[in-house]
Formats: sequence, C-alpha cells, structure tokens
Amino acid sequence: MELTLGKRIAMLRRQKELRQEDLAQMLEVSPQAVSKWENDQTCPDITLLPRLAEILGVTVDELLSGKTEVQPAVKLESVQQRKDIKDMMLRIVVDSADGDKVRVNFPLSLVQLAVDTGMELPQISGKEALSGIDLKQILELVSHGVVGNLIEVDSADGDVVRIFVE
Repeated sequence: MELTLGKRIAMLRRQKELRQEDLAQMLEVSPQAVSKWENDQTCPDITLLPRLAEILGVTVDELLSGKTEVQPAVKLESVQQRKDIKDMMLRIVVDSADGDKVRVNFPLSLVQLAVDTGMELPQISGKEALSGIDLKQILELVSHGVVGNLIEVDSADGDVVRIFVE
C-alpha cells in the first residue's frame, strides 16, 4: 500500500525525530498546518516543498511520489544510447557553508567550442573553487559515454561541489 503525501511527511518527520512543532517552526508555519498535512486534510504550499524535502532528507520528487529510485552516480552509455553532444548539459552546483549557492549550466556544445578555440568560460575560470576543472577531460569522458555525477565533493568546511553531465 502506497503512503499518502501526509503519511509520508509524518513518517519522514518521525525518522528525523522532529515534533510537529519543530517542523512547523523550521518552515515558519503553524503546528496545526503540519497536522493538517499529515492527516491529509490539506497539502503544503508548493513554495514550501523544497525546504520541507531538505529538512526531511529527501528530494521533492521522493517527497511527492514516495519513489526512491536510486540512479547510479555515474554510468557508461552504450554507443546506441548516447545523446548527441548538442543535446547535453554540463551542470556545476556549488553550495557553500556560508549559504552561497552557485548554479552554472552550460550546453556541452558551448563547452566543446570553448575547449576547441581556447576560449575562457568566466563562470568557471573566474571562481577559485572551480579553477581545477579540466573541461577537456570532461568532454573526453562524455565522448566515451560517461554521464551522471562526475564529481561530488563535500568539504570539511561544509562546502558542496557537484559536477554532472546530463
């Protein structure tokens, strides 16, 4: 039997050893609102879903659907399954411990052009945390069918850097 959204919220909240009041305070809503969600009388406002999912330790998709499909961090696509480079994206996500959030999305065709012409990508070359990224090596991996999370770093300082291709 699949859990409703409310039952899923209640279960995940209990797993985190949070009271309804704790969750309400974290989300800046009333404890009654949390109770209504958990009893399937109402649903959380859509703007609360990212923060709610973060607090409960799941993705928004997992929160809403209950499905916890685990994708491999990186996979090797067969020649037949590979996308054309013009249909792929290089994504860089940096979440600093200070609260800074950086999201960089490049079409891989632009990355290829930059590498081929020696052009600098200021969004990467201008950031100290990203200065060690070898775009040529990433393109080489992609040309061999590698996709997914290529790099994932959680520093001792609390900084998180993810580089993935999709």
